[in-house]
Amino acid sequence: MSDQKLPEHNTAAEGERTLTTRQGHPVRNNQQQRTVGTRGPATLENYQFLEKISHFDRERIPERVVHARGAGAHGYFEAYGKVGDEPISKYTRAKLFQEAGKRTPVFVRFSTVIHSSHSPETMRDPRGFAVKFYTEDGNWDLVGNNLKVFFIRDAIKFPDVIHSLKPDPVTNRQDGGRIFDFMSNTPEAMHMLTLLFSPWGIPANYRQMQGSGVNTYKWVNDQGEAVLVKYHWEPVQGIRNLTQRDAEQIQAKNINHATQDLYEAIERGDYPQWELLVQIMSDDDHPELDFDPLDDTKIWPKEQFPWLPVGRMTLDRNPENYFAEVEQAAFGTGVLVDGLDFSDDKMLVGRTFSYSDTQRYRVGTNYLQLPINAPKKHVATNQRDGQMAYRVDVAPGQNPHVNYEPNSTNGLREAPRDVVEYTPWVEGHLQRAPIERTNDFQQAGEQYRAFEDWERDDLISNLVENISAATPEVQARMVELFTKCDEDYGRRVAEGLEQVRRGREEREREAVAQAEERSKEAQPY
Repeated sequence: MSDQKLPEHNTAAEGERTLTTRQGHPVRNNQQQRTVGTRGPATLENYQFLEKISHFDRERIPERVVHARGAGAHGYFEAYGKVGDEPISKYTRAKLFQEAGKRTPVFVRFSTVIHSSHSPETMRDPRGFAVKFYTEDGNWDLVGNNLKVFFIRDAIKFPDVIHSLKPDPVTNRQDGGRIFDFMSNTPEAMHMLTLLFSPWGIPANYRQMQGSGVNTYKWVNDQGEAVLVKYHWEPVQGIRNLTQRDAEQIQAKNINHATQDLYEAIERGDYPQWELLVQIMSDDDHPELDFDPLDDTKIWPKEQFPWLPVGRMTLDRNPENYFAEVEQAAFGTGVLVDGLDFSDDKMLVGRTFSYSDTQRYRVGTNYLQLPINAPKKHVATNQRDGQMAYRVDVAPGQNPHVNYEPNSTNGLREAPRDVVEYTPWVEGHLQRAPIERTNDFQQAGEQYRAFEDWERDDLISNLVENISAATPEVQARMVELFTKCDEDYGRRVAEGLEQVRRGREEREREAVAQAEERSKEAQPY
């Protein structure tokens, strides 16, 4: 085969800065995955997305790309046997919820999302809140954050939003100019930015922060009927947040304060607790809403979809070894048990591939054999070998020569098909398209108006400080977007940016005058 270089493809439609895949394919839509209809579900043949997210999952070694800094603890979840005042079996057949007082072991990992494993725990950042339930049907991972919404609504944008928040690839410094260049072109991020740059972006510690599943899931009952569900963790200890100024004072004294707080609270027997509450919605389009309920940049209104308690979690045991338990703990949004299911949430579909793929790369092919990740029940698979395999998942009496199914020589067999499967109807054109009901600004404005005065003051101060590093064009776009959320919101950010500009010009003029006033006369030589 000749090594002769092929002629360069150079047309008016494709230039040197045209985005392509690693295969050289021009990317004509980098905003949406291919989905059935505009709402989903997404399809697995999204090659552009799979190539993009697979590479993103492998960008760091051995530290997690996101959620690198973490703390964790063991405990248990105790079910109420009801959802609000109704039997929970009406909505889900998941066994861990059915009996009042039933306890399920859990391991929880709290984390910061963007910063490195040794970063201060006072940094402004979403906090991860991941819970592994070791149920009788196998593991269930409820992987979420402290904030109830996210920056984007389609997983194909996940590498982009994280890249904008991570350090500049040239200077290795985080840069408000880069962050808000991306955000100013992403109107759906306004709700998340309003929360993140307020005191809610710096929880006081892990014990006194909320948790949320963020994405929309489904519950399935014995009849194979499904409802949409959102999960919320409410701390029994109450909620406490920090202003930027308070966080800086704490950071000057202790960069590990949240890890220390969690560890010491459990050591002294002050076991932190959270109540798990859910919101339930019928599984349909809900045209009466002015937003799509599968949009993870939105919150379901409490007055329409009340928070219903289903159980309580208690953390009562610290890890014996940080690396073996907290660092090697691996979670995935696809780790569900019978009675729990996926919605067509476009972020959830992408996370389900990405999370487990990351763990296979970061921890290893056999990461599920590690004690912290292994279920507390029998495991019998036909999977073999791979890096760091140290046992074979054979059942008692199984023929070890048989690692395939079906078989007739004493190998593994399928479980009985004794449940009614949930079989949703799917119909629509396979396409790349945004959802129709975006409504990017209303909830951000409502959240701004709901803040107390001190929270709004801190929000404006933090935004101005960071946006001032951006170009004038980006600053103008951000002011326009915040104004669409709330007129006062945009006005205050604009006034703050103008003050920064005038202050900078005044300091520069002072420097010119001081250079002459304070300089010393010299004779020629």
